[in-house]
This record gives sequence, C-alpha cells and structure tokens, in this order.
Amino acid sequence: MLLFRTPQKLNRKPITDNRETENREPKTKNRKLRTEKMNTFDIIIIGGGAAGFFAAINAAEMNPGAKIIILERGKEVLTKVRISGGGRCNVTHAEFIPNELVKNYPRGEKELRGPFHSFMTGDTIAWFEERGIELKIEEDGRMFPVSDSSETIINCFLQETSRLGIKVLQNHSVQQLIKENNNWKISTNQGDFSAEKILVATGSNPKIWKLLEKLGHNIESAVPSLFTFNIKDKRIQDLPGVATNAEIKVMLDFKSGGSKKLESQGPLLITHWGMSGPGILKLSAWGARELNSVNYKFRIRVNWLPGYTAEDILEELLELKLTHAKQQIFKYTQFELPKRLWRNLVLAAGIGENEIWADLNKHRLKGLSEQLCKAIFEVNGKSTFKEEFVTAGGVVLKEVNFKTFESKLHKNLYFAGEVLNIDAITGGFNFQNAWTGGFIAAKAMNSPNAAP
Repeated sequence: MLLFRTPQKLNRKPITDNRETENREPKTKNRKLRTEKMNTFDIIIIGGGAAGFFAAINAAEMNPGAKIIILERGKEVLTKVRISGGGRCNVTHAEFIPNELVKNYPRGEKELRGPFHSFMTGDTIAWFEERGIELKIEEDGRMFPVSDSSETIINCFLQETSRLGIKVLQNHSVQQLIKENNNWKISTNQGDFSAEKILVATGSNPKIWKLLEKLGHNIESAVPSLFTFNIKDKRIQDLPGVATNAEIKVMLDFKSGGSKKLESQGPLLITHWGMSGPGILKLSAWGARELNSVNYKFRIRVNWLPGYTAEDILEELLELKLTHAKQQIFKYTQFELPKRLWRNLVLAAGIGENEIWADLNKHRLKGLSEQLCKAIFEVNGKSTFKEEFVTAGGVVLKEVNFKTFESKLHKNLYFAGEVLNIDAITGGFNFQNAWTGGFIAAKAMNSPNAAP
C-alpha cells in the first residue's frame, strides 16, 4: 500500500468522520431565503454531488467574496460519493500521464486530454491532502482515503462549504431555467433564485436535460454504461466467487458502426447471475450503446488462457498425452486455472471424470482446447454493478468549450461531471472527471475573460 503525503499548505482542522455533521446545512438566519436580495447570488451550482461541491468549494476559495449556493433536489447530498467503492469512496486512479488517463473514457477521451493537463490525479491528491486527507493506492491502481470511509470525503466537503460560507439547500428541485439579460433565473419547487453564472452538475437527470434542450443544447440519450452480464450456463453455474484473468470478445457484427471491436483482457469474476469483474465492465462501458441496441442479448467468446490460442493449447495437450498418459484429466488441474473451473471445462468438452490423457485422440483434445480458449457464452440481460449506476449520455460534447467547461451556446452557463456525455470504466475515473471539470469551471467562473 502506498500513501501520499504532502506538506500541509493550509491551516485547516483535520477532517474527521463525525457522522452527526453528515448532511448539516450551513447555518443561515433564513434557510428559505425569502427576500429577493438573498435569492440573488454570484454563482449558483445546480446539483449537490461530487462535481457540484468541488466546483463550489474551489470557486469560493478563488473568490472569497462571492455569494455561492448549491441547489440539490434530493434529501441528501453527495449520495454517489457515499456508495462509491463499497462505501470507501474510490476518489481517483493512480494514473499520472494525461494521454494514458484519457484512454479510460469511452466517451470524452478526446475532450478531456486538454483539461487533464490542467488538473488531474496528482492535483486531486494534493487537494485532499491540503485538507488533512491522505490517500492510498491499492494494487489495481484505485485510490481511497486511508480511513477507508466515504464519510471522510463527505465531511471534508461539508466542512469546507460551511467554512467558506457556501449555502447548501436540499429538497430544491429546479423547475425552470431562463436567461434574462445578463442573469440566469432559476425556479425551484421552493422559490426562485438568480445569478450571473450557473454551473449544472446534476449527473444523469432527465428533467435537467429537458431544460437544457429548451435552451438549445442537444442531449445524447442515456443508456447504462457499467453493468454485468447475465449468463446461465452449466460451465459456470456452480462457480460464484471464482475469478481469473481472461480475454473476452463480444461476438456482434456492428454494421452501423463499421468495424468496431469490443474486446478486453482482465480479471473476470463469475457471479451467481453470470460474469462481472474489470474485464466485463470494460466491455459494458465501451459497448454501452451497441449492447443496448441488441437489448443486451448477444454472445461472448472467452479465452481462459490469455496470450494463448487454441492451437497453442492443443500442442500443450498433445504433449500432456505423451508425458502424463495415465493421469486422470479431471482430477489434475492444468495451466494454473482455478480447480473448479478446470473441471467444468473438462466436462463441457465431453471428457469423463475417470478418463486419462491416453484415452483422448486429437479430435477430443481439440475440443478441450476450444473450451479453454474459445468458449462461447450466451448473454441474456444485464445487472447493475454493485450500487454504482453510470450512464452514457448527456450534453453533446461539441457544444462545450473544454478550456472552461462553459457552454458554447450561452455565456456563463457551465457544466461538470456526468451531465455531459462523458463516462469512464470503473476504478475512480468518473470521479476524476468530476474533480477536473469542477475545478476548471470554478476557475473560469472567477475569470473576467471567460470565453462566451
């Protein structure tokens, strides 16, 4: 485990996991902001999630005199932060080269290259450590707070908004969004607000997308991005919990998309309902629209021995027939596969439990090699990956200036996070998009030279 430590640059109290502060709103004399004067702000953040809070906090630090408010439609803020990483909060991923980091974004790869040169993983680490939060790197590159608790991140954001005088209003659902002269007018179920600049960080919220469409923005329809494959097959039905590296290829002819290939290599986890793990989730992200178009009914080909072909393995099996002629095939696992998986594949190849290598001719050995390297599985449906729900879809990217995250159609309208048509594979990459977009937008909103 690696820990990142940087010198404390700011004189702040360490963040603690005091759950009593979990959803506490900053104290105000009048929470409902009844007067017109109090309803007017410099910056309004729509959406109380990761991107919204990060943008608000950075905007307030860059301009301490600015009046900033966060409007959240739900009863709680930062709900995705709370459930991320199984409640530990997968803050980011230990990839420090922008051109490599963008490769984890099926949608947004080109657009995020520039922003990641301005704010990315190293900046995220420093930002949290300046606030007393150390991050650690796990073997797969995911980064978490050393506390292993998402409450550490949540409390950090809540304490920062309180310290900086940022107002946080929950149960405020935005109903209308209008541009009048140089100001934005926002109507909610609990009152009206206005500001010169607004940032929309509402994630995959269809109602907000409809409001943005009324302003002239085009929206890519939303489809699930991170999901597992539902498979009923005798070869895996009694193996939940078994994991191994594998090569997986989706067997689809994407006539409308040219010669696009959907294939990946990585850990594959067998579950009660089918297959999951990074190798599967990469396919679900990169093929989000294609797999949706076939109603999640398709075939995959699994190579349980990455780097080897069926021909390579056939040669190995022929060698085993010579050197271990009297050895029972079912009983003794080969190629370092999980024992239960090996036995199921042997049976699937039509080989009995008591057969020995000497019993098999080349044709039957070829059948086993194909089960090992060319196993075909029928996928029939999908399941959400844990509690995390990520979608592909949102504001069309060509309508956004990624130097500032400002709308190209409307001055002083900014975006951050999954409200845009940007999504990533699992591993902390979606949060990094939120931090980067929130920071750059905050900087732009405090710049008098922000591009129209």
